[in-house]
Amino acid sequence: MLVDSARRGVIRFAWTLVLGLFLGGLLTKLMELTLPEGTASREFLLTSVQASVGPLSVDLVAVAFSLGPVTLALNFLTLVGIAIVALVVRSWI
Repeated sequence: MLVDSARRGVIRFAWTLVLGLFLGGLLTKLMELTLPEGTASREFLLTSVQASVGPLSVDLVAVAFSLGPVTLALNFLTLVGIAIVALVVRSWI
């Protein structure tokens, strides 16, 4: 069974992004615990930009649900996490 290489590339990119975001979030929490208050490196590493969407409500006759709000917070350590996961995934190929 042949797998479409374009689809496989999109799936690999999505997994790399998701795992990188989780790793970056973990790195951010670790730095919050270990770096002292008021240092310039703490401010640089932990300053984030946030974007949010939601809430989204869908009401069908039989089923109703709502999603949100969904928030994405990016900081330097999140980008580092994505880069680390991308390098690991690239080395596996």
